[in-house]
Amino acid sequence: MVDAEPWASILDIAAGVLLVGGAILSLAAAVGLVRFPDALSRLHAATKPQILGLVLVVLALALSQRSWAALLLLTPVIVLQMLTAPIAAHMVGRAGYRTGDFDASTLVVDELAADVADAGRSDLPGSSDPIDRPVGDAARPGPSEEPPAEA
Repeated sequence: MVDAEPWASILDIAAGVLLVGGAILSLAAAVGLVRFPDALSRLHAATKPQILGLVLVVLALALSQRSWAALLLLTPVIVLQMLTAPIAAHMVGRAGYRTGDFDASTLVVDELAADVADAGRSDLPGSSDPIDRPVGDAARPGPSEEPPAEA
């Protein structure tokens, strides 16, 4: 007969390591959300470490419960998070681009520039008509300023 006590200790230690790893990744995501300067930079912090942190915490929970029923209940949490987080990040990224809430100098490839030019939006950073105004909050007219006249 096999003694189950050493395996229980090993599973508890593995669950603890996974829980600490998940907590560290979630903390890194929170710090990134606070420290990164614009919406596009914050998307990395909001999705990548947060999803992996959640997966590690859920695996730690499944190991600590040692039950197939718990694993079956936790699996949809991971699957739904992996399906919705990239879609939400994509939508936030496009909204941030459209509002000019990003630093254009940090972009390596501007894949939306052609779409913006095709749409004829000269007020967006990727437009074909160059405009002499900064990107971000400074690009938006203040309450006392008039918006630029359209030609």
